[in-house]
Amino acid sequence: MSTYIDTMHPERHDPYEDIPRDVRDFLNYLGAILNRSPRTVNAYYIDLRLFFKFLLRERGLAPSNCAFEDIDIRSVDTAAIGSVTQSEIYEYLYFLKNERHNEPAARARKLTSIKSFYRFMTVKSNRLLDDPAKDISVPSLKKALPKYLSLEESIDLLKNIQSDFYERDFCILTLFLNCGMRLSELVAIDLKDFQEDTIRIVGKGNKERLVYLNAACMDALKHYRAARAALGNLRDPQALFVSKKTGRRLSARRVQQIVDHCLQTAGLAGKGYSPHKLRHTAATLMYRHGNVDMLELKEILGHAHVSTTEIYTHINTEKLRKAAKSTPLSRISYIQPQDPQAVSEQPAEDESEQD
Repeated sequence: MSTYIDTMHPERHDPYEDIPRDVRDFLNYLGAILNRSPRTVNAYYIDLRLFFKFLLRERGLAPSNCAFEDIDIRSVDTAAIGSVTQSEIYEYLYFLKNERHNEPAARARKLTSIKSFYRFMTVKSNRLLDDPAKDISVPSLKKALPKYLSLEESIDLLKNIQSDFYERDFCILTLFLNCGMRLSELVAIDLKDFQEDTIRIVGKGNKERLVYLNAACMDALKHYRAARAALGNLRDPQALFVSKKTGRRLSARRVQQIVDHCLQTAGLAGKGYSPHKLRHTAATLMYRHGNVDMLELKEILGHAHVSTTEIYTHINTEKLRKAAKSTPLSRISYIQPQDPQAVSEQPAEDESEQD
């Protein structure tokens, strides 16, 4: 199923021609007015396309012999979009859970896409009077603690790289573990993005930030750039990370494969680690060992809101352990009970009392 994103150039996509005009206008609004990234716009496209396929099937407007994924939704017009009821949206959420087996987070995201679309249709473009999704609450989700490598595992990972382009792969892992950048940010880095000890990173929503490079990153980049310069087949001369075989910019998928291979050779496979978990690792190590506060970490990671960053305050178990030990009562050892006769003379405990 095509999602129209060019994996080599994620900033590009083909025209969205298999969806209703209103949905296409909404996607253009997201990209051109709200400046959402192509990946974000594409996620809305996928979510809304699924919703309207479901709608046509439920209303009996799709051919009976047509597979669900092949349902053509281009005929859905503004009147049909405006006739959607709250009940149909609830049916869709039930479908996501029971037929698509979507987890709560995925269902919440798909509902958010519908709510944003209908807000555009009623408030921004005034094409509809009523919003069937406005009173449907997005369920609050329990924030899971981020999974990350320990300091010892991070060092093992860097010490056990086996690769036919060692300098490049060592540099990739070093940047992930030290800078906390996203996978999409890393593969998009160009040589022109460097200035002294900083990299200009383009993150979500095309927001730019400067990432400062420590000594480990600078050293890894020096060795990799020397090896890169020796390649005789550079096809993307501006791309930082390139294929040794083709000389072209590495795709996100290829970097995932590189990370997976390095995790395997370090004996860390099968633990759920991934490039994004290396980002969590960088943030965790900065917070636990670098005395970095939340506002600083927010800027480093490129989070829009500090509430996103605050999850890292829940994983500093060492600080919690020290806090528990800091109370003066922690030095009071087990006290033997009083003489049994003295204890028996105490008034009986009233079981009806509440603490």
